[in-house]
Amino acid sequence: MENNSNEILVIDSLKIGYASKSLLSPLSASANSGEMVAILGRNGIGKSTLLRTIQGLQPSLGGNVLIDGKNISIFSGIQLARKIGYISTEIVKVSHMTIYDLVALGRFPYTNWIGRIDYDTHKIIHDSIEKTGLKGLEDRYISELSDGERQRAMIARILAQDTDILIMDEPTAFLDIASKYEIVNLMRGLTSEGKTIIFSTHDFNIAINQADKIWLIHGSDLTEGAPEDLILTDAFNHLFDSEIVGFNPEDGSFAFHNKYRGQIFIEGKGIKRHWTEKALERIGFLPAVTKTIPFVQVPAGKNDKWILCEKESSSAFGSLYDLTRKLVMVDKVLT
Repeated sequence: MENNSNEILVIDSLKIGYASKSLLSPLSASANSGEMVAILGRNGIGKSTLLRTIQGLQPSLGGNVLIDGKNISIFSGIQLARKIGYISTEIVKVSHMTIYDLVALGRFPYTNWIGRIDYDTHKIIHDSIEKTGLKGLEDRYISELSDGERQRAMIARILAQDTDILIMDEPTAFLDIASKYEIVNLMRGLTSEGKTIIFSTHDFNIAINQADKIWLIHGSDLTEGAPEDLILTDAFNHLFDSEIVGFNPEDGSFAFHNKYRGQIFIEGKGIKRHWTEKALERIGFLPAVTKTIPFVQVPAGKNDKWILCEKESSSAFGSLYDLTRKLVMVDKVLT
């Protein structure tokens, strides 16, 4: 592989699997210092197995994992724990463990499991808690936390572990929208400080809009590159191989193939036009370039209604819901 001085982690012809049964073809990819790398692929394809193999929690079936150019096989367990921190998808359910206690566990590579917490260690623990937005909650029990707070506490634990590489398996799973983006924002902040984050996700939107690089597992192969490079090379087009869902390379989104009802002209501009187009496309009407009968006028000025202009009459609607219901009832192909 081409040598890159910024590469902190390299997988070279790595075979992953169980009991000598390989799940995928030999995989090769890399991550640079300060990068956020998202792993995308179908359920059960091997994303979690890949992350556990990189972490050293599961033996590889062949190939190499290199950290700073050195094979992980030469590191002891403690040495590896000082290089890579890991968060699994499993929810921590421990009674009577506080946030402080959980984060303190991250210091085990330096203090051992029964080591004393001196002033410097105590400061590292508190700094990690503060950085993840949990200051003042140190004495809260893990069982009392929301999903978002619990995930922040897990990230605080690996921050206290003080590793350059953070491995996260589905870090935004089971979170509400606000918590999900708070965690992603925290992850971006950590990469700006030089941390390298490699995480698996099913959230395609987060991956293509936030990751510096994507490792895309499709079939039995891995393709890596910037999200935009993968879009331009059609790498996502067959991610699901589905007649139901299609990929739009213009905005990087997946959408259902809706029943085609026809084309309709939309008169207007601005954000209301944009969402009018979206609503009509959702029910199967594509925007027409030339005026059709009927056509839609978007609210503008003092007019706060959507107007459906037909040949000899027009109807006003106070919402896109009402407009789309009317067009679905008509259910005719427009030309």
